[in-house]
Amino acid sequence: MAGFHVMTDAHGMHAQPTVRHITTSDLWDALRLGAEDFWAKPSHYVFLCLIYPIVGVILTRWSSGSNAIQLVYPLMSGFALIGPFAAIGLYEISRRRELGMSSRWHHALDVRHSPALPSIAVIGILLFALFLLWLFTAQSLYTSLFGAEPPASVGAFVRDVLTTGKGWTLILVGNAVGFVFAVVVLATTVVAFPLLLDRDVGAVSAIETSARAVMANPLTMALWGLTVAVLLVAGSIPLFAGLAVVMPVLGHATWHLYRKVVEPEQIRPVRRPM
Repeated sequence: MAGFHVMTDAHGMHAQPTVRHITTSDLWDALRLGAEDFWAKPSHYVFLCLIYPIVGVILTRWSSGSNAIQLVYPLMSGFALIGPFAAIGLYEISRRRELGMSSRWHHALDVRHSPALPSIAVIGILLFALFLLWLFTAQSLYTSLFGAEPPASVGAFVRDVLTTGKGWTLILVGNAVGFVFAVVVLATTVVAFPLLLDRDVGAVSAIETSARAVMANPLTMALWGLTVAVLLVAGSIPLFAGLAVVMPVLGHATWHLYRKVVEPEQIRPVRRPM
């Protein structure tokens, strides 16, 4: 397939988009703009994002029904790891709305026509692999502390976690490890997917640009990551229903954050013969 390219752009070049320094006011403005995108046609976006609460409930029921209660919290927190990929259709809607194009919900599926689809798919697979690794790590940590036998009940699990030394070790070490996973995802994908939708730069350049954006704005990006985590947890608490609003707002806000942190592409004028 002649158009298939992942490591570089369509011309075999390794692009290096310029990143800007941003402030906390830029973060709040990105969230404001994300909320405006959401409220423009909220019914479309809620419909699109109902898949996330539904999947969350299914995963929770599965983990509870299969005596894997200890994986409920890792599953909930794992939304922060796959969120950048899960919201890719929302970036496309924001991109189209910015250009004055039709932004009805079905245009989220237009991502499948993007020339950067191979690069998008590769980074998505990497995120999914990190998500599975996180679940495996969480399960291994639980097993190392409490043994291979699953919790007898939800009540017994909660009691063991909150009232024993092993439980507090699980809480502290588990959240510390989860923090490392979240930092890796933030550093490699904070603007990767919006960049690929906007410019077909290749997966390596997209990841590198995200890393440079975080290094150029460490405190601001840390605050962004914390804001995303808090909103995702808040949206997950009422049976994941809040994600139907949180996910689209964050998705649109991420597009506007990308616009603030990455310089627009410079279009070189084409010289025509006189």
